[in-house]
Amino acid sequence: MSKLAQLREQRNIAAKKANEINNSFPADQRMPAADIERLDAVLAQIEAIDNEIAREDRIAKLATDNPAAQHEALMNAATRDPSRQGEEAPALRAFLSGGLMNMAEADRMRMQARQNPDIRNAMSTTTTTEGGYTTATEYQKSLEVAMKAYGGMRAVASQIRTATGIDMNFPTADATAEIGEIVGQNSAVTGLDTVFGNTALSVYKYSSKKIALPFELVQDSFIDIEAYIQGVLAMRLGRITNTHYSNGDGSGKPFGIVARAASGKVGTTGQTVSVIYDDLVDLEHSVDPAYRGQPGVGYMMHDSSVKVIRKIKDTQGRPLFVPGYEGDALINGGAPDRLMGRPIYINQDVPVMAANAKSILFGQMSKYVIRDVMDLTLFRMTDSAFTLLGQIGFVAFMRSGGNLIDAGGAVKYYANSAT
Repeated sequence: MSKLAQLREQRNIAAKKANEINNSFPADQRMPAADIERLDAVLAQIEAIDNEIAREDRIAKLATDNPAAQHEALMNAATRDPSRQGEEAPALRAFLSGGLMNMAEADRMRMQARQNPDIRNAMSTTTTTEGGYTTATEYQKSLEVAMKAYGGMRAVASQIRTATGIDMNFPTADATAEIGEIVGQNSAVTGLDTVFGNTALSVYKYSSKKIALPFELVQDSFIDIEAYIQGVLAMRLGRITNTHYSNGDGSGKPFGIVARAASGKVGTTGQTVSVIYDDLVDLEHSVDPAYRGQPGVGYMMHDSSVKVIRKIKDTQGRPLFVPGYEGDALINGGAPDRLMGRPIYINQDVPVMAANAKSILFGQMSKYVIRDVMDLTLFRMTDSAFTLLGQIGFVAFMRSGGNLIDAGGAVKYYANSAT
């Protein structure tokens, strides 16, 4: 078992113990001093473990920030004993390794017989690209799962897939302040028209940037080229799209959830890098009860903001932050990290606490809609620019967009004070 796995197992056990202590008394009853002391000790243990996990994660991040180390890590993950390589997406693997002619005849005929063929030739007057491959459904799904690890938005947002990329328009109306009336006998009713708005959901073309691999790595049997390409795509596309889904301003890119959320609470003077219990209560109650009562409502923030949150206690002496634990062989079930009883979603693209920063989101995150158009498309390039270097080039394109489809304030933000 790796050191990181051992640390997470220790955290799971300690987190379950903290939950048991925290839940042993009613919410409206002050916890006895002895139990508060026990809980604080467990939470301190969890924080120490989290610091070790953070150090391991930083080491891993330093490796991913180094192109050579990043390449080595992806290659190690994709290097397998040939006898243990799976049979998933064989057509894609064959295409990546040798182009269209390397695919089995049955696969070529099956793909080309479809109304929307998965294989199509690229048209260009300047390159001799062999062709493009629209990825199989199972590959697309596994890629999206991997992309979640690089962000957080895809894990909580609603996702739709469309056949074309034309703008989608969502009519909106906020009728929360509209009320009826009492009228007398034979009296005319008063007119009150609902004001409708419109929210557009546009898509944009994203590129993985080109990937150049030596012939040897592509052709050697011990390289699982599918796994390697998937790792690169997940990293590159996952990072850029999550940044836009979070902070995009809608100018040449999607609208992000932070930019579209409404103001729920602004910290008082001095709270440039902090938040207090009363602020969180105000933030929650800035969202209408109709949203607060729905499943999945929770908080979203940067991990550094969680570090600030976990030190706050309520008026009964209980910590607002309750650590979650994962289900595994030792612990049945599982629970997410919670803040005031709500799940916490970590998104490293949400601004960190600073003057005027919109550092905490609360509400129904599924109101943010991510729209993907058709499937991700890979191109295998063998023109002279690559061939003379003994390489094969790959590039991927996807069309995606996002917007907060909401008219009633389903998601609100907490902003730190300006001074």
